[in-house]
Amino acid sequence: MDAALDEARAALDSGDVPVGAVVLDADGAIVARGRNMRERHLDPSSHAEVEALRAAARALGRWNLDGCTLVVTLEPCPMCAGAAVSAHVSRIVFGAWDAKMGACGSVWDIPRDPHVGAFPEVYGGVRGEECSRLLRASFRTLRS
Repeated sequence: MDAALDEARAALDSGDVPVGAVVLDADGAIVARGRNMRERHLDPSSHAEVEALRAAARALGRWNLDGCTLVVTLEPCPMCAGAAVSAHVSRIVFGAWDAKMGACGSVWDIPRDPHVGAFPEVYGGVRGEECSRLLRASFRTLRS
């Protein structure tokens, strides 16, 4: 989660919502990093998770990320949860819960939907307060 938080801070520094993600291989080594870059790329799909999953696929030379873990500072939205499931990640670990758009257990639960073929393990709330504080601070700054 430290590396994902570093990515979140880098997103904030570039004017985006501070969400960061990393993908770990089966041995726990970081193979890819991502951060929100919607503002930078002017791309609504440039979420931290999507950026990290794309980078992991390139780094590993395969789209199927079975055995990998996606670690992200904020509960994935429906698009990102769907991307993680489609990439066949084995685990999703996230920090802050998202009561508005969360799709890994709070509002929706895409990884556990019986209609979806892959079923990654999901661990939410990991260092959740720390991740939430970073998000709250950024929104206070944006609103002032």
